[in-house]
Amino acid sequence: MLYEKFEKAWEDADVDLYKSLHHDDWEFKFHSSGHVMKSGDVSDEQLASMLQNNINENSRCVYENDDILVQHSVVTFPSGDKEAVLMVSQKKDGLIWRTETGATPLK
Repeated sequence: MLYEKFEKAWEDADVDLYKSLHHDDWEFKFHSSGHVMKSGDVSDEQLASMLQNNINENSRCVYENDDILVQHSVVTFPSGDKEAVLMVSQKKDGLIWRTETGATPLK
């Protein structure tokens, strides 16, 4: 399944592996604004920075099957802000296709 590969890509800050897990039509909906980002909206440099600088802790797969991947982690951002993040990704053709997050700020 994809969860282990996703975690490996994040742990190693492996942009190529991370991108290979996402469908060409991938979209990410931001919980905070409703803004939708598409795969072509992020450069490799921006993606590398995200993988290197956003620290995921206590990551776990809540559920995964052929249609969906549900993940939870605590993320510390470069600003020092920390959030509990629930990420839900629909799959298409065995790849991450549509992703949406929900987050709770932590102190």
